[in-house]
Amino acid sequence: MVIHSPEGVPVDQVALLLALLLGAVVTVPLGERLDLPAPVLMTLAGAGVAFLPFVPTVEVPPEFILPLVLPPLLYAAVQRTSWRQFTANVRPILLLAVALVFVTTAAVAAVLQALVPGLPLAAAVALGALVAPPDPVAATAVAGRLGLPRRLVSILEGEGLFNDVTAIVLYHVAIAAVVSGTFSWPAAGAQLVLSAVVAVAVGLALGWLSNKLMGRLGDATLQVGLSLMVPFVSYVLAEELHGSGVLAVLTTALFLAEHAADADDVLGRLAGRTFWEIIDTLVTGVAFGLIGLELHTVFGTVDGRLSELLGWGAIVTATVVGVRLLWLLPATWLAKRLHHRRDYDEDIPVSWRETVVMWWSGMRGVASVALALAIPLTIDGGGPFPARSEIVFIAFVVILATLVIQGLTLPWLVRRLGVRADAGAERELEHTLAVRAARAARHRLREIEEVEELPEDVSERLLRGAYEVGARISPDIVDEDRRDWYAKRVERARTVRRIQREMLSAARHEVLAARSEPGADPEVVDRVLRRLDVHSLR
Repeated sequence: MVIHSPEGVPVDQVALLLALLLGAVVTVPLGERLDLPAPVLMTLAGAGVAFLPFVPTVEVPPEFILPLVLPPLLYAAVQRTSWRQFTANVRPILLLAVALVFVTTAAVAAVLQALVPGLPLAAAVALGALVAPPDPVAATAVAGRLGLPRRLVSILEGEGLFNDVTAIVLYHVAIAAVVSGTFSWPAAGAQLVLSAVVAVAVGLALGWLSNKLMGRLGDATLQVGLSLMVPFVSYVLAEELHGSGVLAVLTTALFLAEHAADADDVLGRLAGRTFWEIIDTLVTGVAFGLIGLELHTVFGTVDGRLSELLGWGAIVTATVVGVRLLWLLPATWLAKRLHHRRDYDEDIPVSWRETVVMWWSGMRGVASVALALAIPLTIDGGGPFPARSEIVFIAFVVILATLVIQGLTLPWLVRRLGVRADAGAERELEHTLAVRAARAARHRLREIEEVEELPEDVSERLLRGAYEVGARISPDIVDEDRRDWYAKRVERARTVRRIQREMLSAARHEVLAARSEPGADPEVVDRVLRRLDVHSLR
């Protein structure tokens, strides 16, 4: 007998969710020590746990997976990019996120129709669409920790963010054709365009409204709370208006990233970034853990046809991986030709080694699982969805093969090919930003001196402070004659800050101890402690 909580949720399901959350936290440091991607570890852990006899069967309604998992993951991923980066890389993104999705879908559909007798074309297209998009979370989680060139990570992020839009809309068109039994290319094209227009309109409107609300809220806690609601509202609202929820979330997040809040809101920015890093870690772990846990259910549908279905899955996997390589080679060559001819400011692979790394980074993940599980059980008229069990099984074979095999071997491949980030370019950018920051500080000081009479010693001290603003970012801006002097000054400043930290730590311990004293008001103590914390941050 399964015991239920007052809300009707089985207790064992709640315990399983808590175990996944714990695993999401534990696999991050474990993956760093083992030099393995955390999403891959969570998938393997979920697969191992799924076959234990005491572990309950996962009961997640398919229609809840996309709206609960994708919005926060996509919103968190957009925090690492910008509108300028997207517009600069629009051509590589279109080649990968749109064109490659269509090509992969067509190739998989053709192969599947040859493998599965009597399978309708629309059902084959549905499988092609759900395995076509590489997972943005898996790709960036794996690629981001390998020290790859920023241009490669940018392309993978852009591809991962926008290929889901194309694939999901194409998937819905194919599913509707199977369920209804009718299909029209003009109607499908019109649906694609309408879905994109509605999504962009919803995303821009909600982004503008959210930006205004965040400016008026002021308090960091309320701003972070609003940011948590924004991606879900954007997704659901766009879907209700027959638009693309994924594209709406991306549009909203890009708008908010471009129109960032007050630059002086240090506490709000730190709190928001920390919050979304936590959300990203937890939701990613749960999502990939569910991929592994679903294996138990998927393998229960094979009915003695395991070898045959594994063979089909291997062929489809080879098709997906092969098409990506065959497409990337000419697409990268074309992008480089146009880049040199027109001198576009865009991120493209600059060598065959980077192209190979980009090819092997095409892992499937959360979106593919959600779309596979969301395939309807029946069609109009009450009949079963054609070959649903076979489609779901093949989809999971593709997901696991790409995620586990490519995810585990990608670090080795990167080391073998010697693909590394350009540390010199990153230092040069830091140097440039440090000079700009120091100039901006000095310019503001001159503006203040024009309207205020400052003592000479104060003015000199502030001028040195303006110079040190940039030196803290990049010590290279200090000339050689003053470098030793500045190094000693930095060492003295570090000593002062260390002692100040110890003094503030003693103050915090004293205030915190007062919380348990008789007659102490916890709210007052917490308010004083918060002021000390803010002072420590500054």
